[in-house]
Amino acid sequence: MKKHFLMAAFAALTLASCNNESPSVNTVESMKSPAMENFDKAFKSLGDPQNRPTEEEKKRNTSELSDRRKALLVPASKELILSTGVTESELMRKTGGDMSQIIVWATQIYMKKSDEIRKNIKSEK
Repeated sequence: MKKHFLMAAFAALTLASCNNESPSVNTVESMKSPAMENFDKAFKSLGDPQNRPTEEEKKRNTSELSDRRKALLVPASKELILSTGVTESELMRKTGGDMSQIIVWATQIYMKKSDEIRKNIKSEK
């Protein structure tokens, strides 16, 4: 009887400790906007087999992305920039439609927003 009571008490404590955990733990990933998530996915897609540098692109031996690979990032980059309230015409005026400039601008926005999320998470703790 004593053994059953101890096991029941242990089980109750275990369940209680699991229920005390906060179900809504905020992480950088959980706080990203859809535009940030799409931008992140676009960058990760560069590692997919069909999106990796070709032999021709590797021979150029440059750190810059090829136009083919930049084109994979531009839609998500534009989406992220536009999500900040920038208009399409302002985007085109500031970048001249240059893929590299669009990607750099979006990367700056992504980094700034990620830093803001990290600061918010730290202030919640």
